[in-house]
Amino acid sequence: MDGACGRVIPLGALGRGVRSWRVQKRNGKKDRWLLLIGIVKVFKAILLVAMGIGAIKLLHGNIAEEVERWVRRLNMDTWNPFFQTFPSKIERLSPHKVSLLSAGAFVYAGLFLTEGVGLLMRKRWGEIFTIIITGSFLPFEIYELAAKEFNVFKLLLLLGNVAVVIYLVWRLKHEKKKN
Repeated sequence: MDGACGRVIPLGALGRGVRSWRVQKRNGKKDRWLLLIGIVKVFKAILLVAMGIGAIKLLHGNIAEEVERWVRRLNMDTWNPFFQTFPSKIERLSPHKVSLLSAGAFVYAGLFLTEGVGLLMRKRWGEIFTIIITGSFLPFEIYELAAKEFNVFKLLLLLGNVAVVIYLVWRLKHEKKKN
């Protein structure tokens, strides 16, 4: 019984609502790649939310001192050239830039969360949204790799995103042919 209206809710209706949050089978098949891509997108969203909250906390303290404390806490090599220059670069960030960084992190987190939830719910809009968003960043990733600084991590990131876009486009076309 629904307490507010006194209506009887069929048990089948409750089951449909619960199943909608699980990765549903579309066309009778469970797609593990879609599940993996969705989980990665949600994980990225969680990391970006944490980064955004961290940036907000940095607004109220000495940024360089906080970074140095984290370097010591994580037992990182403080003689590494990266850690020699990083605190001074961070210190030059104005509060305005830190707040923009935080806002950007939350915006990207919202995009990744929307992509991830759409994929995990096996919605066609989730696949299309992921193709559009991931595909729109490919030119920037190619530019970063070719014109700025080449490294293996950027190459693997680019290849992974290209693979995601190709797979989702193939999946949408393949599913359209079945219907």
